[in-house]
Amino acid sequence: MSRAQSTPGSVRIIGGRWRGTRLPVADMAGLRPTSDRVRETLFNWLASILPGARVLDLFAGSGALGLEALSRGAREAMLVERDAKLAESLRQSVAKLRAEGEAGVVVADALAFLRAPLHGRFDIVFLDPPFAADLWPAAFAALPPWLADDAWVYVESPFTLEPEPGTAFRLHREGRTREARYALYRRVTLPADPSEPGVPPE
Repeated sequence: MSRAQSTPGSVRIIGGRWRGTRLPVADMAGLRPTSDRVRETLFNWLASILPGARVLDLFAGSGALGLEALSRGAREAMLVERDAKLAESLRQSVAKLRAEGEAGVVVADALAFLRAPLHGRFDIVFLDPPFAADLWPAAFAALPPWLADDAWVYVESPFTLEPEPGTAFRLHREGRTREARYALYRRVTLPADPSEPGVPPE
């Protein structure tokens, strides 16, 4: 949901060590921070997974998802944002939180980033692109090399749209607001084919 105000707003971190800290939200078409209610639900789902996790926030925007994850115990977050002004705002938020050693900001198109050399594998990925761009299929297709074997992927989409992630992912939880569907998927690690050379029989 695009912001209608003519002046920048803010979104707050709702849990963890930075609870209550406000992050700036620019007045920009397509910038639609995940609501407090949805983030609270999502991070309840992720509570046992977050400690020590590596997190990738692919369409970072305000950084609300990636920085909330760090606030609640993630070890590292990479925030990918295409717009240079938003990326600079993200860097300022990271500096405000004194989180430079934990949060990295990358100025890049998310899909181009996924086609670049790996920056390691991630335990949790936040996939909340601008709704009008229909980037879910391309992102799903490019994600697997970046994912830990038991990775989790959070997906936000319009209320009426259920992006199909394919057989590499299994739906874990989902919910809806009046504006959006939000869902958490787990990566499916397929068992080795016993007919392949070098695979021992059970």
